[in-house]
Amino acid sequence: MGCMARNTAHGYGPATVTVKGRDVRLRTVGFLLLAGLAIWFIAANTKSVTIRLWVHNVTLPLWSVLTVTLLVGMALGLLVAHRRARR
Repeated sequence: MGCMARNTAHGYGPATVTVKGRDVRLRTVGFLLLAGLAIWFIAANTKSVTIRLWVHNVTLPLWSVLTVTLLVGMALGLLVAHRRARR
C-alpha cells in the first residue's frame, strides 16, 4: 500500500495523499473518515430515549436524535465558514 502524504510539486499548497493513482486532499480523507464514523455511531445507537423539550417530554429513537444533531451541527459549521469567507 503506497500512500504517502505530500505537498504539491512546488512544495506549497494543500497536502495530498495518492490513492489508486489519484491525488486526494488530506482534508477530504479526514472528512470522509469522520463522516463514516458518525454514520456508524448513529447506526449503532437504535434504542429509544426520552428528551425533555422545555415543557414536553418526547420519546424518539436515539438514531433520529443523533441525525438531527449532526445535521444542525453541519449547518452551523457551514454558516460560520461562509461568514468567515465573506470577511
